Amino acid sequence: MTVFSIIFLVILVVSFAGIAASMRRLFSYMALGKPDNRFDKPIKRLKRTFTIAFLETKLLRDPVAGALHLGIFWGFVVLLFAVIETIGEGLFHGFSLSGMGWLYSVITCSQDFFCLIVAFAVALAFWRRTVKKVKRLQVDEEHQLDATLILLMILIVVSSYLLQSAAQISIFGMRPHAVRPVARLLSGMLFGDNSFTVASYQILWWIHILAVLGFMNYLPFSKHLHVITSIPNVYFSWRSKPVPLKPINFEEEGVEKFGAGEFFDFTWKQLLDAYTCTECGRCTSVCPANQTGKELNPKIIITAIRDRMMDFAPIALAGNQESGQSGSAAEKKFIGGYESEAAIWACTTCGACMEECPVTIEHIPAIVDMRRNLVMMESRFPDELQATFRNLENNFTPWAFPSGERAHWAEGKNIVTMAENPNDYDVLFWVGCAGSFDARYKSVTAAFSELMNIAGVRYRILGMEEKCTGDPARRAGNEYLAQMLMKDNIETLGRYGVRKIVTTCPHCFNILLNEYPQFGGKYEVIHHTTFIETLIREGRLKPLTSIMQDIVYHDPCYLGRHNNEYDAPRNDIRRIPGAHLTEMGRNRDKSFCCGAGGARMFMEETEGKRVNIERTEEALATGATTIAAACPFCMTMMTDGVKAKNKIESVAVKDIAELILESVRVKPAGDPVPFA
Repeated sequence: MTVFSIIFLVILVVSFAGIAASMRRLFSYMALGKPDNRFDKPIKRLKRTFTIAFLETKLLRDPVAGALHLGIFWGFVVLLFAVIETIGEGLFHGFSLSGMGWLYSVITCSQDFFCLIVAFAVALAFWRRTVKKVKRLQVDEEHQLDATLILLMILIVVSSYLLQSAAQISIFGMRPHAVRPVARLLSGMLFGDNSFTVASYQILWWIHILAVLGFMNYLPFSKHLHVITSIPNVYFSWRSKPVPLKPINFEEEGVEKFGAGEFFDFTWKQLLDAYTCTECGRCTSVCPANQTGKELNPKIIITAIRDRMMDFAPIALAGNQESGQSGSAAEKKFIGGYESEAAIWACTTCGACMEECPVTIEHIPAIVDMRRNLVMMESRFPDELQATFRNLENNFTPWAFPSGERAHWAEGKNIVTMAENPNDYDVLFWVGCAGSFDARYKSVTAAFSELMNIAGVRYRILGMEEKCTGDPARRAGNEYLAQMLMKDNIETLGRYGVRKIVTTCPHCFNILLNEYPQFGGKYEVIHHTTFIETLIREGRLKPLTSIMQDIVYHDPCYLGRHNNEYDAPRNDIRRIPGAHLTEMGRNRDKSFCCGAGGARMFMEETEGKRVNIERTEEALATGATTIAAACPFCMTMMTDGVKAKNKIESVAVKDIAELILESVRVKPAGDPVPFA
């Protein structure tokens, strides 16, 4: 080997040794997290990774920023071959990948154009940060400097390679099978067959390879660590919606701590999330709490975990993680020092942050884990939740209504309970707490039960045997109380052999469908809007009476974003003669929360603008005379919003079931067919 090759080999070994040491350090920190099985269904995970990480479908939800990042990402993928070839040239004189034939032609041509694309994307990204100053990209000075440095390093990598290729063409000519239109053009414009060109080629070669190696070594210490971790993070993310809350095994021996009060209380996957946050601010820009002036910033929730891990992991690895007595980092509390309690409680668990995150970070489970620690370990939670928890324990409902009154809404309606007749039924109608006790929503319960009667559906209710599903307790962090309610309900449902459930509440729908199976309760669960759509399609409900109204539909978070049901409610409205469906600016998977999820229904909103007012204003701006809801919480919040805007006389808030019932005036002919 030549002296040049030996020097380069030493630089290469030192560089990769540095990268390996950094990755080992980061992995050792992440290994402090709790176990989490994310290794199932590899084929499904690979498909999802290709769609999200390589095709960048989530990034493209913002077309401008998505296109910029897509160009930079694929530019680096294509330039990997250039790095390999450059390293080969440094070790072996005359090394080339031209033996790949026609594929080399495709690669070299792509490299030329992607160098231009990446350079343009970097320039535009820098303009968006410093000139246009996109709000979500505005960060503190340290982060801004880091982002600027990364952009400059990327620009140096691509521009030095393009100029290096141009000089190389002037000296050695075009390699076999190489197709480099841009480099050839630059070669003719900038270089000739002289000593200046030779010197330029050597300098550019060193600039390019040192920039690449420097970039790779800097990343593990940068806020742009996601360049390394984003693809693995997408692979290990949850396979489908919704991301489940992980249950706590209260019977496990030796468990003395619940929830996450320290960074190592999170799972290794949640710590990988912390590494992977791109700090793009997309989660922040759609967070209903943040956008209405609350302290919550989903980005900070995740980066604070990373900051704590970086500060405290060395102490934890030294064996002091429990004592917390070594150094200023250990003396600073995680919740309260790094994470804000007010921010943790401001979350509505609407899922907008996770929907927008381009690298599939799971914010909600992390927030709920911190709530669990505050509730079950510290007994620190908003005062209003004290009454909510007490009511759930004593009355099995979040409100102070006696459990014996749960079926009063059904009196005189010839509705049969399971206890009265557990046979000859098709579906259990899970009424829910709001449907049983809320004065306004009891009319929705009655309307839906009347629709089922008209359609000839054989259904039962549990009546006094029904208890809260546990959703508000679970989202509020009281996992023990939630599991008590869930297991009691599963026992009741098992006693009657229930297999199919319909409910008007998306929160009940979500937890019954997706979280009850964690404790053995597996059911077919249908939301009432989907059930109504099926009855109309089968001809068992016939909306005949015209309703000449402009109707705007508000997507409930736990029906839409969490469970991907957007079409059924809209289809129901479209089947009403005369009704005109209109949309708010933020709709479907970009819908704005009503503000009541995540147990926020039972907490006061004292900071900033009320979330429901923000959403109501958006609905009123459409000019619609009716706001259609499909959730008891949404109905309460939107109704309160309409009242607050003094529009209650001109704008109605109605459930889908009420609208359909208004239009269904004629019972379908013939004998009713049991709902299968």
